[in-house]
Amino acid sequence: MTGRSLRRELRIVDGLIVNTALPVMIMVLFVYVFGGAITTGSSGLAYIDFVVPAVLLMSGGYGAALTAVNIADDMTGGMIDRFRTLPIGGWVVPAGHVVASMIRNVASSAIALAAAILLGFRPDASPADWGLVLVVVAGYVLAMSSLAVLWGLLVKSTQAAGAFSFVVLFLPYLSDGIVPAETMPGVLRAFAYNQPTTPIVETLRALLLDRPVGSSGLVAAAWLGGAVAISVPIAAWLFRRRTSY
Repeated sequence: MTGRSLRRELRIVDGLIVNTALPVMIMVLFVYVFGGAITTGSSGLAYIDFVVPAVLLMSGGYGAALTAVNIADDMTGGMIDRFRTLPIGGWVVPAGHVVASMIRNVASSAIALAAAILLGFRPDASPADWGLVLVVVAGYVLAMSSLAVLWGLLVKSTQAAGAFSFVVLFLPYLSDGIVPAETMPGVLRAFAYNQPTTPIVETLRALLLDRPVGSSGLVAAAWLGGAVAISVPIAAWLFRRRTSY
């Protein structure tokens, strides 16, 4: 099922181009268009150093959110009826989508990181820090993919499933990832400090720049672990209910 999902992505040329070009375009946009107009507040960082963690999440998260469309397409397009004729467990269908999403979108985040380095980003991470960066990015993609599968099973059409990608893409804008949360108005600032993207961004920023992670690492792990722990069993129940496996 994972191979099937990956092959399908490779055969959809326009989607492949978007998944490859989008991380580069986002990085160029923030560094060259917005970078000169935005200060990083009390962090004292150059804007490219400040924004790279958020762009990594945006690049991987957007593609992960599209898993909702893929699972909704399977559910509404008749593919599940074909799978019923095969000697497979029902759980492997959504699991295949999630694993394929992790492979595809961790690679998308890597493309964004390569673009950032070409644009002047110079991380100070140690080998251990790089390993933790990979764990955090993969955990984020896993959480978003799991939530996307849940959303794709809840809705009844691929059009409705696509709405999830907009939520995931724009959530980093209301965090400490694109602009310092300290510069936001009161209500938005409170939301930015207490939503899941901010501790994940702060953890990645600390790892990439060899700074103390502090409590943000534990908070990020709690958000990501909680998202997976809640979405996976509910998605499994919904899939069994909708397919009668």
